[in-house]
Amino acid sequence: MIKKAADAFLPTRYGKFQVFVFVDGTKEHLALMRCEHGAHAPVPVRIHSKCLTGDTLTSQRCDCRAQLETALRYLERKRCGIFIYLDQEGRGIGLANKIKAYALQDKGMDTVEANVHLGFGSDMRDFSVAAEILKYFDVDEVALLTNNPDKIKALEKHGIKVVERIPLVTKPTRYNRKYLKTKKEKMNHLL
Repeated sequence: MIKKAADAFLPTRYGKFQVFVFVDGTKEHLALMRCEHGAHAPVPVRIHSKCLTGDTLTSQRCDCRAQLETALRYLERKRCGIFIYLDQEGRGIGLANKIKAYALQDKGMDTVEANVHLGFGSDMRDFSVAAEILKYFDVDEVALLTNNPDKIKALEKHGIKVVERIPLVTKPTRYNRKYLKTKKEKMNHLL
């Protein structure tokens, strides 16, 4: 069960947002909301999982930063939208294990093989928190910015109707081509 811990005004390079922090146990999740959204169903929503190496350090091993920026640019053009940033580093395995997975990838494994080798599933994230955050805002229909069909299934399982999927198209780099191919072939991402 989430609890709202704080909120404030947050001007960004992608527009003005109201920022909310939600606490779930020891994790803190963030939501950026562009407007009063009640009259704008379905609400454009991006659910983005924390990626310190990509989002903050601009790693080229993944497409996280590119997806984050693409989603925020999209929401900037809309009258309404919500960006949810979940505290689920490394597809839910944590930062240290993510870096261990990087080391295994450097030795030839793909991202799924590395996670499994470390004793995890290919994706350990839980999107029920995102559904709870949307329910906090009284949102029950969304246009979801995603390439991940599991996010759609998870939201619908928790009572959020996904009426549209908006693809997040990013340009591959020489460093993330294998990663993106693995996401498409082994995780069924719609790339």
